[in-house]
Amino acid sequence: MLVAPHVSAAARTQPEPGAHRTAGPFRTYEGGPGFARRPRDELFLLAVGNFVSQQTFYESVEGRDDRYTRLVGDLAVEDPVWTAGLLRWLRGEGNMRTASLVGAAAYVRARLAAGTSEGPSNRSVIDSVLQRADEPGELLAHWTSSYGRNVPQPVKRGVADAVRRLYSSRSLLKYDTASKEFRFGDVLNLVHATPDPAKPWQGALFQHALDRRHHPERAVPPASDRLLTAHRALLDLPADERRAVATGPGGAERLAAAGMPWESVAGWLHGPMDAAAWEAVIPSMGPMAILRNLRNFDEAGVSDAVADRVAARFSDVSEVVRSRQFPLRYLAAHQHAPSPRWAAPLEQALGHALANVPALPGRTLILVDRSDSMFWDTVSERSKLTRADAAAVFGAATAMRAEHADLVEFGWRSNVVPFGAGEPVLDVLKRFHRLGGTDTATAVRTHYQGHDRVLVITDEQAMLGGRPGGPAEAVPARIPFYTWNLTGYRPAHAPSGRHRHTFGGLTDAAFRMVGLIEAGRHATWPWTDPHPALA
Repeated sequence: MLVAPHVSAAARTQPEPGAHRTAGPFRTYEGGPGFARRPRDELFLLAVGNFVSQQTFYESVEGRDDRYTRLVGDLAVEDPVWTAGLLRWLRGEGNMRTASLVGAAAYVRARLAAGTSEGPSNRSVIDSVLQRADEPGELLAHWTSSYGRNVPQPVKRGVADAVRRLYSSRSLLKYDTASKEFRFGDVLNLVHATPDPAKPWQGALFQHALDRRHHPERAVPPASDRLLTAHRALLDLPADERRAVATGPGGAERLAAAGMPWESVAGWLHGPMDAAAWEAVIPSMGPMAILRNLRNFDEAGVSDAVADRVAARFSDVSEVVRSRQFPLRYLAAHQHAPSPRWAAPLEQALGHALANVPALPGRTLILVDRSDSMFWDTVSERSKLTRADAAAVFGAATAMRAEHADLVEFGWRSNVVPFGAGEPVLDVLKRFHRLGGTDTATAVRTHYQGHDRVLVITDEQAMLGGRPGGPAEAVPARIPFYTWNLTGYRPAHAPSGRHRHTFGGLTDAAFRMVGLIEAGRHATWPWTDPHPALA
């Protein structure tokens, strides 16, 4: 989750990352003094701040996506080991599906065009980013729509490797649907994937997937496959008997045993998802599905008893940790769930998800950007959560866990945001305002008073009139100055160097790096092994 100006000794043969002055004038989008990022920094910040095909305040969909694929392509040729590591990390710990798939395709295309085979193989990079069973089809759909129907062998082989890992009876039921551009059978035909020898059942599964796609009238599941057989038995029930089976005694268990995805239940029932239907399927729903359907639960009239069981999942620390949901997903659900019965458990879940924000020693100045561009941009195209509120939540959480912190909101002007020890972070969020333009430098000069570190959460697009050294100029060179860039725009608001660090993305993993850096360690990219010893 971070970009850091210092790299490990093993990596010092590469140019140091950072932001620096260009030979000519360089400006932020608002006309303030700007600093050009080096390509690795620019790509990293764009990757962690970018939901592909998303419009942002200062940059069009096309311009942003083109910049991303261009940077990946350039670095895939110039620095393939680093780029392959970024793409693998994006899909793994970074948990960003689309950016990693689009990036892997750009990696392979650029290397094939350049005729290079140095570094990680194209096949291995494709395989590394495919971590869910619908993703082989998604990657092929992206390739054919972006680069044409001729799919090169390294892509086919990487997809085939992933298919052997990912295709199972349960994933077939969940992801092999008519809405997909590439069905499982289409993928198998295109890449000629053979079954994994260690999975003797996979040959029959592959044949069933092909039959479902090309001969649905005779697609009978293998008799040895209990899940698919149970699912077929549900499908064969007369339509007028299905609701009674699903909502009667043992109905929830039968739906789960048949791997019936919640998305398919309404169509199977040939009727609405009423309270009883939701209550039958909720026990087998995953955390993301639960979060997305809270409004549907309320509109259907799900009982308080079932709602209490859902709330208990949000309140369970281990459940929240296992779900790997970004903290901001709980914030978005809290803001948009219609019923107050979800408010307290979602706030608890948000607190669990923020628990790894570090307790910083000494005095910390935390500045949260509340300019107009932060309100215009949302954290993803499917979310209504603004970057302004995302920044405020992380700023408040960090301030409340620090030994002593001053929390400040800034735009054209700046204000101290009061908070109390132990109060809910969402109560603090209500004290933030919308503050127009972006004058980061003045905010830093106004509020820096001998603090041990400064944290700025922003999109970095400061207004004209800032000083040549950027907002960090007001802070002594020996004091760490950390910037969290939420959006990944190209211009930086300050140079990088010793004690000057820029991070991308808002997760607890990024905030933990403050302690590592201040303990004397060299900051490194999050996919390299492991952090070097104390410098």
